[in-house]
Amino acid sequence: MSDNRIEAPAQAAGKPSSYRYVVLAMLILAYTFNFLDRQILGILAKPIKDEFGLTDAQFGLMGGLAFALLYTTLAIPIAWLADRFSRVWIMTAALTLWSGFTALCGVVGSFSHLFLARMGVGIGEAGGVAPAYSLISDYFPKHQRARALAAYAFGIPLGTAAGTLVGGLLAVHYGWRTAFIAVGLLGVLLAPVFRLVMRDPARGGADRAPGEPPPAPAPAAPLGEVLRLLAAKPSFWLLSLGAASSSVCGYGVAAWLPSFFMRSLGLTLAQTAWYYSGIAFLGGVIGIWLGGAMADRLGAKSKAGYPLTPAVAFLISAPCFILAMNSGGLVGGLGGQAALALAFVIFLIPTGLNLTWLGPITAAVQHLAPAPMRTTASALFLLINNLLGIAVGVYYFGAVSDLLKPTFGAESLRWAIYTGMGFYLLAALLFFLASRRLDQDWVD
Repeated sequence: MSDNRIEAPAQAAGKPSSYRYVVLAMLILAYTFNFLDRQILGILAKPIKDEFGLTDAQFGLMGGLAFALLYTTLAIPIAWLADRFSRVWIMTAALTLWSGFTALCGVVGSFSHLFLARMGVGIGEAGGVAPAYSLISDYFPKHQRARALAAYAFGIPLGTAAGTLVGGLLAVHYGWRTAFIAVGLLGVLLAPVFRLVMRDPARGGADRAPGEPPPAPAPAAPLGEVLRLLAAKPSFWLLSLGAASSSVCGYGVAAWLPSFFMRSLGLTLAQTAWYYSGIAFLGGVIGIWLGGAMADRLGAKSKAGYPLTPAVAFLISAPCFILAMNSGGLVGGLGGQAALALAFVIFLIPTGLNLTWLGPITAAVQHLAPAPMRTTASALFLLINNLLGIAVGVYYFGAVSDLLKPTFGAESLRWAIYTGMGFYLLAALLFFLASRRLDQDWVD
């Protein structure tokens, strides 16, 4: 695997190139498949639980720990390789691997086999995100990075919506196994196209002024050196733990909302597929873009603007989420359809606000380490974020739902989601504290 540093001509000259938007589009597409394969499990929860006789807690372990265990731990050595070799080849291999294991999920014969297949998906996706952050930082200048990283994060609502809609409808008509096989094979077909289109730029190339000659390639730093650098920066830990706190609720809610819509709102699997995919797509795209645009604007005046943008968003989103889940009480005698319509509109608000952190926080993390350390620094950030967010979040809501079932019966999942809103308030506090230290830890 050679270090494939082939540059677009304008980029090599220190000038922005239109090719960078092709790169961004391909990265968004790959990230869409990343989240499609990751989140499809949520809409398929009921038929999978019915076939294998699973409790909410068992399903939460499979959706959380099975995926997150190797996804988070392998991300560090893969990022170490990406700081030294071709990021494009690494992402191509990762896309092929996670898509192949997604397809395998459709042919398993037991819960344990499905658990192992989801671990395989996590192995593949370990190489899909940190190298992308690094590539974007080498194609887009500092004043546009929050928006570029926010645009990359469009893969989250696009993938969540596609996984929910396509997975749900395929499950209704052809069974849940066909849903896994179909989306997995599509990702395998995308991998060679991704490799042919993508080029790996010089590291740190977008950090120089227009007309400035390209920097001499800097050697990648040893992992221990990156760890020592970040360990001494309080803002790194505050940003990472703040993101992790929000992800506990974010990943958990995304995994369990389809089940909530079916249990508490009485929707069928097909109705839930359309309903939740619309919420995830509209709310997510709007929220992510606004977060990136606002952070670029506020961050130009003060670096504190990067974490303060999502901190305020989380404080607003928690009560809005609870309001949306109880929209039936707001419409009185207007009927079930009116309650569903109102809930849809209100759900758009917290869905968007809960994703505003992606552009600002990932952009800030890119500036806590110099260019040769960015991929590894991003992977360490993702390790903390995802190990807590995915492994804890998906399991937490399932376990609390089982715990509350003797008291609340079919509504136990609703009350489990209520308790999770506290993680958004904790995230807001941690981001506020990070805003007070970010300027001291910043690397231009």
